[in-house]
Amino acid sequence: MWLLDLGNSRLKWSVAERDALGTVHALAHAGIAGGDEALSAFEEALVCLFEDCAAGTDQRSGLLASVAPDAVRERVESAAARVGVHLRRVHTAAECAGVRVAYPEPARLGVDRFLALLAAHARGGDWMLVSLGSALTIDLLDAHGHHHGGLIGIMPAHAESALKQRFPALDRGTGQGAAPWAMDTPDAVAAGVRRQSLGLVMAAFADAEERLGRRPGVMIGGGDAAAAVADLQRRLPVTPQRADALVLDGLLVWARARI
Repeated sequence: MWLLDLGNSRLKWSVAERDALGTVHALAHAGIAGGDEALSAFEEALVCLFEDCAAGTDQRSGLLASVAPDAVRERVESAAARVGVHLRRVHTAAECAGVRVAYPEPARLGVDRFLALLAAHARGGDWMLVSLGSALTIDLLDAHGHHHGGLIGIMPAHAESALKQRFPALDRGTGQGAAPWAMDTPDAVAAGVRRQSLGLVMAAFADAEERLGRRPGVMIGGGDAAAAVADLQRRLPVTPQRADALVLDGLLVWARARI
């Protein structure tokens, strides 16, 4: 079975082997901002990659989770159809596989966050899930499968861009955000927005511990997870775990629940 996770900036996919993920592949896309030419190139690249993956499998069905614009999703579906794979699109549900979504209108919770909850619950325990992708999202899930809700914040790159656009005097080039205290404006902006996102995660963890009455585990995924894990390891009282394929894992859990 093919499993596809289509985000705002890239597609990740895998072919499930013996009820477990196979090799995870990823391909960036420009979205609708790239125009029809970029979308066509994305589709052609997918066809080639799918054909390479399909060479060793006879799977002809799959699951698709998408938070991307319709135009991008349609290109993925077209590419899959061209190699003989029928995709079923997965949507957020109020309850599934022991998880109860906190949103009164479950469809308003992104399917990527929903599937990450399913994957986390399958591991057992309390979890705070942090995704560092196009946006910074945080969700709290207790060991009983109760989703306590979540947060959505701005990623450092977008925050820096917005700050410079609003205040041109701050646009003095690209800075480095690693130093704890900056000595020039570009570095001060880069360091500030980076710590702003870290602060959101730290505040969320404190609120999560207060809500549950105990410390949850922390799982971090997304394209910017690597740097954040190192920063948070020395700031949180628990050791964050990398979880780079939670949505794909969640698709497997969803499929088992539907059998």
